[in-house]
Amino acid sequence: MSRRIVPWPNPCLKAKAEPIVEITPEITQIWQDMIVVMEAMPGVGLAAPQLGMGLRLAVVDASSVRGQVLRMANPEILHVSAKLEVGEEASPNLPRVSAQIKRPRGVTVRYMDETGAMQEKDLVGLWARSLQHQVDHLNGRMYFDNLSNLKRDMLIKKARKLCA
Repeated sequence: MSRRIVPWPNPCLKAKAEPIVEITPEITQIWQDMIVVMEAMPGVGLAAPQLGMGLRLAVVDASSVRGQVLRMANPEILHVSAKLEVGEEASPNLPRVSAQIKRPRGVTVRYMDETGAMQEKDLVGLWARSLQHQVDHLNGRMYFDNLSNLKRDMLIKKARKLCA
């Protein structure tokens, strides 16, 4: 497997990813590669831009037993819950740092699955948090873009110091 996490501030992490028109064998292979990288981190989600690919592809597996991966093309959040939760988030693109991020506790997402069919799914808790985190990546945003400018700058400065 030759796909690797790209370091922030790679331009791919700051650009809106391109939509997927159809599920091809290449797309299926990209998803499989993404799952391998996600499991190796270990993580609960990964978006294609994190691997330097500007495609609207994401994988999420927040299950306790693993092996429940959602493969999503063009995920779109249709609805978010009014209830918010704060949770720790991080990214392998900016290693060794994390931050507390407030997000809706639940979401309804529409996406194209591995068969090319459109699906709608309600997600809550860590599943919802990971999905929102991946959609941010697909829109050219990192989790720390949800912080105030001061907290964001401090986090990036800390990451640079730790990785120097």
